[in-house]
Amino acid sequence: MKRLYLIGGPMGVGKTAACRCLQKRLERSVFLDGDWCWDAYPFQVTEETKAMVLDNIAHVLNNFLRCSAYDHVLFCWVLHRREIWEELLSRLDTGGCAVVKTALTCSPEDLTARLERDVAAGLRAPDALERSLAYLPLYGALGVRLLDTTALTPEETASAILEAAG
Repeated sequence: MKRLYLIGGPMGVGKTAACRCLQKRLERSVFLDGDWCWDAYPFQVTEETKAMVLDNIAHVLNNFLRCSAYDHVLFCWVLHRREIWEELLSRLDTGGCAVVKTALTCSPEDLTARLERDVAAGLRAPDALERSLAYLPLYGALGVRLLDTTALTPEETASAILEAAG
């Protein structure tokens, strides 16, 4: 049975790194980072751009889900609100597909340290820290499995996701 892994979490929590580890461990897998569908300059959040990005993500994920070449479809994005999860899932053809939903979290101190390193390295804008810390408490209300990555490497995070998926 095909599996769709939906991995949410604030910026800097380790979603992309964990998905890269999962992709290496799962045969016949494909990975889409939601940020790739919204890599624009200048970055603009409007009703129009939000709708376009969700359309793009759903289109690409549905193509991966329909493609017989892949057994595992990995997707990560911030996914900080229940409505985003529900809207995305309502657009996906998940018939005959197991959906594994996980939100990654970590301590505010660890998230701060991770993001400060990324900002210093020029990998993220300085406002990422404030936004990520604001999003962090929202994940507990999503009704999806939470995985605290504070003391985990990306490889350990991937193992925990696979273990929970069964």
